[in-house]
Amino acid sequence: MTVKTRFAPSPTGYLHVGGARTALYCWLYAKKHQGTFVLRIEDTDRERSTDESVQAILDGMEWLHLEHDEGPYYQTKRFDRYKEVIDEMLANGQAYRCYCSKERLDALREEQQANKQNIGYDGHCRGLSESDQDLSKPHVIRFKNPKEGAVVFDDLIKGRISVNNSEIDDLIIARTDGTPTYNFTVVVDDLDMEITHVIRGDDHVNNTPRQINMIKALGRDVPLYAHVPMILGDDGKRLSKRHGAVSVMQYRDDGYLPQALLNYLVRLGWSHGDQEVFSVDEMIEFFELSDVNRAPSAFNTDKLNWLNQHYMKELPAEEVLKHLQWHLDQQGVDVSNGPDIKLLIPEMAERVKTLKELASAVRYFYHDFEEFDAGAAKKHLRPVAKEPLEAVKGKLEQASEWTAEALHGLVSATAEELEIGMGKVGMPLRVAVTGAGMSPDLGITLEWIGKERVIKRIDKALTLIAEREAQA
Repeated sequence: MTVKTRFAPSPTGYLHVGGARTALYCWLYAKKHQGTFVLRIEDTDRERSTDESVQAILDGMEWLHLEHDEGPYYQTKRFDRYKEVIDEMLANGQAYRCYCSKERLDALREEQQANKQNIGYDGHCRGLSESDQDLSKPHVIRFKNPKEGAVVFDDLIKGRISVNNSEIDDLIIARTDGTPTYNFTVVVDDLDMEITHVIRGDDHVNNTPRQINMIKALGRDVPLYAHVPMILGDDGKRLSKRHGAVSVMQYRDDGYLPQALLNYLVRLGWSHGDQEVFSVDEMIEFFELSDVNRAPSAFNTDKLNWLNQHYMKELPAEEVLKHLQWHLDQQGVDVSNGPDIKLLIPEMAERVKTLKELASAVRYFYHDFEEFDAGAAKKHLRPVAKEPLEAVKGKLEQASEWTAEALHGLVSATAEELEIGMGKVGMPLRVAVTGAGMSPDLGITLEWIGKERVIKRIDKALTLIAEREAQA
């Protein structure tokens, strides 16, 4: 059997982490078995589906590098096919027209609720003869679900599931206006596209028995099903925007690498021993649906941040820069006048968790700052720092070799001459040249900022100290 999976989002909103994880599992399973991955846009909900949401889904899939082998297919372009199948089912007695009014259905539901019965259609129009039907009157079309027996299937994640047909009512497959419904279009699409494995969220478990019965009525083989448990927030509640259920592209905007988000998502409900970090090739090699947890998984932002920092440090700087550049542009950081940004990336990644923070953290290497960080200046640019700064400035002005090692030596020599600790020179100098208190090794920092900027910024710090002395 040639494996064929599909990811079939509804474009009524953005692609969020739950959908992205489902897409990843579908993609990995297809790749592992040298199969085909299909992208299908289920856009039959015309009122809620938007072009913007379709584009957001496509953008998210592209950013995560989850390339589809077929598609994207759009259900709205397949209405003729759906009508063809419905007409066949009507002719074969597998579906029927239902003329029940909204009022009758509401009354039926209230009666069932009062009697504590299963809520569902009672089959009132199931046995209507042709003479009892008037096609000019408003009606829907329902699938004639079997009354006897049970639907039994072996879910590749959840195990065996059995549902009595007596608990399943006759599903509407075409609305009054003739448009097909979700459960029906999914069946036709999966059969026409020869999908072998349906991997989707477990909110679809209740739909599966209905779909299996329709597939059997059409005389076709039933695909294998795997229902992935939902994702919960850190607090155990259903994932919400507060927890991170936002557009996948928001993670791009917030400074996450696609490699980090993919690695995080694959581990959000699946494991391979104690391994935490996976390359895409390793994901494909090790991924098994049988290893997906049956219980819901909890979203953990701290773990995502850890992974993101790991990838910023470990990926080739050229790869990180592909994604960092967008953030540099957003923040107006021009890296053309200063050190090679690829040298800074692994050094600065030790101190930040996102690309957005990284773009902000490298600014002082390329642009002068207007103000010193208030806290850092209050602590380190005090009158007691004046003498060390003046002394080290003199040595830096005379420096014949502007390398990290030589510059570190000049700072050390200043501390020895003044008989003070290295920190009494180093910290005021660090704040003076960076504007704040965080930077790589001081020698590297001085080398990369450059001699002219270093001297200029020390003068600025000395001016601030003098102003504070005058105020005192």
